[in-house]
Amino acid sequence: MKYLIFLIISCLLLTACGGNQKPVDLTAQSASSTNKYQYGNVSEKTMSTSAQLPGQLVPFNEVNIFPKVNGFVKQLFVDRGSIVRKGQLLVILEAPEMESQLAAAASQYDQAKENAEASKEKYARLKEAAQEPGSVSPLDLDNAQAKMKADQAMVKAQASNVQSVKTMNSYLRISAPFDGMIIQRNVSPGALVAPGKTTDQPMLVLQDIHKMRLTVSIPEDYVDKVDLTKPVSFVFNAMPGQTQTAKISRSANSLGSMQQEAIEIDVENKNGQLKPGMYAEVNIPMLSGAQSLVVPNSAIIRSTEREYVIKDSLGKASLVNIKEGLAGNNATEVFGDLKPNDKILIHASDEIKQGDPVE
Repeated sequence: MKYLIFLIISCLLLTACGGNQKPVDLTAQSASSTNKYQYGNVSEKTMSTSAQLPGQLVPFNEVNIFPKVNGFVKQLFVDRGSIVRKGQLLVILEAPEMESQLAAAASQYDQAKENAEASKEKYARLKEAAQEPGSVSPLDLDNAQAKMKADQAMVKAQASNVQSVKTMNSYLRISAPFDGMIIQRNVSPGALVAPGKTTDQPMLVLQDIHKMRLTVSIPEDYVDKVDLTKPVSFVFNAMPGQTQTAKISRSANSLGSMQQEAIEIDVENKNGQLKPGMYAEVNIPMLSGAQSLVVPNSAIIRSTEREYVIKDSLGKASLVNIKEGLAGNNATEVFGDLKPNDKILIHASDEIKQGDPVE
């Protein structure tokens, strides 16, 4: 009897333990392996009406002022921050050797004039004497005439030489080529200066800041989509909340070294608040109806070498290099070898290589 009771209790315990075990769900594992990758599609959408790009202010005119001749700084009439007018005297140089050259040239000119006067008088006397037959040979008369013309030509040459030396002396007085502000002064009275190259340090730097150029670099992918006829709006970082508008003044019509096209917007600086070098956020208007390819943000894989998406090409991974354009909260405009409705992987990683199965 005791043995029977023990058997009944043992069976009940085994039944209870077996009830706690759950069957293995093979369907869930199959579904998990089926959904190994998530997919999205490349879509084509109308581009935003404008693109926000950075811009920088530069002076409308800027020049590095170098001397045209060697000399010492005798007088300096401006300093950093000086407002100057076109033609205003900025610097006077001195060069004693040039003063000597002018004196020598003037002396040679005076001597040439005296020689020319003497030759002219001699020719006139011989010509008058030749009225008497046999008194003056024709050869002497011709020689006198030739000497007179040579001396007159010498006078013109010496006059030109004097003018040339005077012009060189005028280079000792340096004037402003346009209205503006001196932003650099790199010399002091007594300094020796000489004509320099663009890489040398100038005596003065002059900028015209009455009107400024706001320069914006347009990426190559947007060049043919910019609407040059519409006004742009911009806000300077140093003056938040003060939105200004203006028209695009000019375009480079060529791509620079960074594969970008420069455009310029003329900005009046009436109150003098704008400074060269200030940055602005510029809204560039785009042509209406321009279409762009857009992918989900999570589909873009970024590495130190490139940016790309993974396209499903007949069940194989195809790594497509892209360039990013305008970015939104959920999607980004891209440029690359893609077409609308291409199937791409989202939440992918750089562990997937070209040609890997992605089904």
